[in-house]
Amino acid sequence: MYIYDEIDQKIVDQRVDQFRGQTERYLAGKIPEDEFRALRLRNGLYVQRYAPMLRVAVPYGLLSSKQMRMFAHIARKYDRDYGHFSTRQNIQYNWPKLEEVPDILADLATVQMHAIQTSGNCVRNITTDHFAGVAADEIVDSFVWCEIIRQWSTFHPEFNWLPRKFKIAVNGAKSDRAATEVHDIGLHAVRADDGAVGFRVVVGGGLGRTPMVGHTIREFLPWQHLLTYLEAALRIYNRHGRRDNIHKARIKFVVKEHGVQRFREEVEAEWLQLKDGPNTLIQAEVERIEKRFTRPAYEKLPGHDAALDTLLTSDTAFRNWHMRNVHPHKVPGYAAVTLSLKQTGVPPGDATSAQIDAVADLADHYSYGELRVSHEQNLILADVKLTELHAVWQEAKKLGMATPNIGLLTNIICCPGGDFCSLANAKSIPVAQSIQERFDDLDYLHDIGEIDLNISGCMNACGHHHVGHIGILGVDKGGEEWYQIEIGGNQGEVKPGVRASLGKVIGPSFARAEVPDVIEKLIRCYLDNRDSEAERFVDVAHRVGPELFKDYVYGKADPESPRRRRQLAAS
Repeated sequence: MYIYDEIDQKIVDQRVDQFRGQTERYLAGKIPEDEFRALRLRNGLYVQRYAPMLRVAVPYGLLSSKQMRMFAHIARKYDRDYGHFSTRQNIQYNWPKLEEVPDILADLATVQMHAIQTSGNCVRNITTDHFAGVAADEIVDSFVWCEIIRQWSTFHPEFNWLPRKFKIAVNGAKSDRAATEVHDIGLHAVRADDGAVGFRVVVGGGLGRTPMVGHTIREFLPWQHLLTYLEAALRIYNRHGRRDNIHKARIKFVVKEHGVQRFREEVEAEWLQLKDGPNTLIQAEVERIEKRFTRPAYEKLPGHDAALDTLLTSDTAFRNWHMRNVHPHKVPGYAAVTLSLKQTGVPPGDATSAQIDAVADLADHYSYGELRVSHEQNLILADVKLTELHAVWQEAKKLGMATPNIGLLTNIICCPGGDFCSLANAKSIPVAQSIQERFDDLDYLHDIGEIDLNISGCMNACGHHHVGHIGILGVDKGGEEWYQIEIGGNQGEVKPGVRASLGKVIGPSFARAEVPDVIEKLIRCYLDNRDSEAERFVDVAHRVGPELFKDYVYGKADPESPRRRRQLAAS
């Protein structure tokens, strides 16, 4: 856990005082609406459909139990007793009163938290792998590098008024669990043949109205030059990014219009002027940041537990949960646990104040007082002893957080949609609930296998629908809510050589009541045409293309699937 120093705390405290004065002057009519809008956005405050919405930063998704309890306090005192964990690894409150927001920020500051740069045309919260620091396939601990970037980018005078918001993701492991290829800049840790650590730099990814997969502009960037290279790339973007058209203002459009080669050349030329300047990192600075992090005092434990094996053999429910929600750890005797925020009937990512408090207790008892937020809108206890997994499962069941669906169809990523957001064309939460209810059969979910289903209420793609194996987009047709279906999206590398991909629309949109039936037809097409149980939905979608799925959905499918015909021929 990163611990503030005196300078960190002073910056956050001063920002609270500053925004309190700004809010008081606005409420007194001394600051016009247009001027206050820019000020509130810099402090994470939106005006949504029915009330303000406050987005609180959770830097790189890492939290202490004390900070988690503060989230519960805010939900009880200032909101409607719950918070929403978002795909940016942040938490959002949908019902704060404008006049009380400075008080919320003051409370957050007492536990080393803030809402700085969670909105506005600046560098947003740096995101990373939710298994950072514990993953068995880790190359570097990405938390340290995220913190270095956070300190560099916060209040950076040159990049505080960019053409548009800017999102950076860092992945420190071999598998990309941070979706680096669909960010403005994605940094993927790599190790050279001589063992030197560096980063592959991917630029120009993004979702929204015009989704794009990023382009690698440097295969290996030595870690010493991380900040200078980021500065060079942001300078080129700041110089050429459009400020006259919000829909074409992201860096992906600069890369597209310049061409990847020209953009790369401009960044490299700019970097040569910065390469050995003041922002060049040295080992002492990296170590200084590392020392600001607390580390679990791991016990020396055996890597195998016979009692756990017995429980897994005798208890089917526990075994199902262990299979989906328990993940390998690089330290023998430990595992990482995902607490699911995808219980059927509950909006994905939502947690009550009581649940938030209880998770803080779990973190204290079982995970060294720390937890993480994933961009898939779940919570993670990263350091659980193998001997305590059964106890954690029992506690998670009491909280409604033991749904064994991680990686399965009902682990839905979903934005708040039209229930809250003023930008949304359609509601997302009721669609997610109807799909969860339709597929609320664990045996069937396991038969289907791994599927990412993502839902967005508008083209801004806060639900990341473009990279869902199945993506659902809410659209407006004549003032009515309809839903467009995509298949074949993929957020990033899950095995060597598998890159991010964008989904393809299968055809005309559907009314809300039709969506569960459509999903069922897509699943039927997949099950009929997969070569084996190991072939995932997204793999079949890429192999056979969208046309066959379209035929199933729109009623043109051959009733005898290729797999069925092969079975008949073999018999």
